[in-house]
Amino acid sequence: MDLQNGIDISLPYTADPNATSAWYVSPVRIEPVRGNGFVGSVKEGGSVNFRDVTLNPHGNGTHTECVGHIAPECFSINQCLKRWFFDALLVTINPEIRDEDRVISLWQLQKEVDDQRPEALIIRTLPNDPSKLHRNYSNSNPAYLDESAARWIKEIGVDHLLLDLPSVDREVDGGILAAHRAFWNYPEDPRMEATITELVYVPSSVSDGLYRLNLQVAPLENDAAPSRPVLFPHPT
Repeated sequence: MDLQNGIDISLPYTADPNATSAWYVSPVRIEPVRGNGFVGSVKEGGSVNFRDVTLNPHGNGTHTECVGHIAPECFSINQCLKRWFFDALLVTINPEIRDEDRVISLWQLQKEVDDQRPEALIIRTLPNDPSKLHRNYSNSNPAYLDESAARWIKEIGVDHLLLDLPSVDREVDGGILAAHRAFWNYPEDPRMEATITELVYVPSSVSDGLYRLNLQVAPLENDAAPSRPVLFPHPT
């Protein structure tokens, strides 16, 4: 595998107020520690930079989540994800219009995936303009995944789903979370090893097709953690 040509498809966690966000979260805060005559800022006269960082992994950037996101138990992404390299398929889809919604449908996925059975599936949605790099998705009713499509992805053996949207489900759905539940097969027989990665950004210059995915996730004992998915040319 060529490790010299990775394509980072993550969005950064930054204190920039114009950074991509969702779910009404505040911007990331990165602040020097202060106290007892100490300041954690070299610029302000401190000996080192020593900063507190406050963020929400679900709303401030690219993140990977496990079934703990919808379960009462405290399942951790750091415990559920035990491998970090996967064969991945990138597909591009223009969601269907359904009344006021934009939906990634079952037939659209079946058409693009065809008979391929990757370990990881990356969905890039159209339009794919650079505004995704600094978009506030809150109260915008973003596109989402149809429940039947999420169930089919599970049924064909995809364990890791990545997409450039803030959620696989509708922004306001009354707490049903149908696509999350279908993909994780929850609560019937939860797929503990399966993950969902949201708010990625795949540049339009990257072609659809097979890649080798390195899914790097911060070792945080939480249902979700900031992540950096990186694509490499597939060794075929």
